[in-house]
Amino acid sequence: MQPLLPLQLREPLEPPAPLAPLEPDFVRHASARRYVVRVRDDGTVRVTIPRWGSKRDAKAFVETERAWINRQRARVAQERAVPRAELRPEVVQALRARALGELPPRLLQLAARHGLRVSRVSVRNQRWRWGSCSPNGHICLNWRLVQMPAWVRDYVMIHELMHLKRLDHSKRFWKLVAAECPEYRNARAWLRAAEYLLERRN
Repeated sequence: MQPLLPLQLREPLEPPAPLAPLEPDFVRHASARRYVVRVRDDGTVRVTIPRWGSKRDAKAFVETERAWINRQRARVAQERAVPRAELRPEVVQALRARALGELPPRLLQLAARHGLRVSRVSVRNQRWRWGSCSPNGHICLNWRLVQMPAWVRDYVMIHELMHLKRLDHSKRFWKLVAAECPEYRNARAWLRAAEYLLERRN
């Protein structure tokens, strides 16, 4: 399911170029806690390697995600066949202002409900994730979350809040998430379908 957005066109977009060959870009990221594969708008694949990881293991991870990558590239090719509307700058500005007003209070409300303490909340223009949590309790949220259904938004916040209990993605972590957000699998699928929003340059 695709997210509902206020579609306001800029200039008509030019026909898209063909998808680039599948040659993953391997990028090491000091704050990454796991291997992450993402398919960009042009069909290229970015693989994030955590500080402790290796390129060899990253390549093996790509192979385990090959079926998903192929599905995402097929989706990208289909989407690129139809020019996509872009948000006008004034719309983006309004959405970001709304995000600043709505996301932090909701996060703190959920934190209080679960008896958790957040040291700081930031709303940022993150390019490759919907949220993050630092070891000192600083949670960052992507402003684009304000465009999503409340239950998806809450999942992202609960996900980050559970990192205050376990700063990893182990089975124990996912049990914590499942206990507080039973629909987390549906929310993750929704976010996967909305990954193209991270490619916007707004």
